[in-house]
Amino acid sequence: MSSKQTMQLLPVLVSFALLLVGAAAVRKTTHLKFYMHDVVTAVRVARGVTPLPLEPAIRFGDMFVIDDPLTEGPDAASPVVGTAQGFYIFASQTNFALMLTVNMVFTAGPHNGSTIAVLARDAILDPVRELPVVGGTGVFRGATGYGLLRTYSANSTTFNAVLQVDMYVRARV
Repeated sequence: MSSKQTMQLLPVLVSFALLLVGAAAVRKTTHLKFYMHDVVTAVRVARGVTPLPLEPAIRFGDMFVIDDPLTEGPDAASPVVGTAQGFYIFASQTNFALMLTVNMVFTAGPHNGSTIAVLARDAILDPVRELPVVGGTGVFRGATGYGLLRTYSANSTTFNAVLQVDMYVRARV
């Protein structure tokens, strides 16, 4: 093969190589739906000093560590798919808004051993809250995406809640 033929073939080979690299980096979107059982037996690790106007028992700066079950359905007896491990801080002096940092740790099903990392503002009285996905492990390594968080049920006496979580996660396959 002459050098002229090689030079003519080179753009085709480079294009083919780039196509293969691009195909290897295809990101697939996965939709996950589960329920988080936010039981306020969470550990308060910091106590704020400024009570919130609508609920003096809650203070700006209160911080809680969580390890909440994730289930297939809203009932606590529903099969467990994982746990939500992390913390939240009451981050507004005037309303119920949290800074939520949580890892969704999957312990059952097709995503067993994988995690999704979330860093979000959670205005807990809003009907729908958006949770940015900032990473993940296992099948969700390098994940991006978002979650939609809705309060399925809440107890105003105990502050326990069941939260419906719809995650839309993109990760390399």
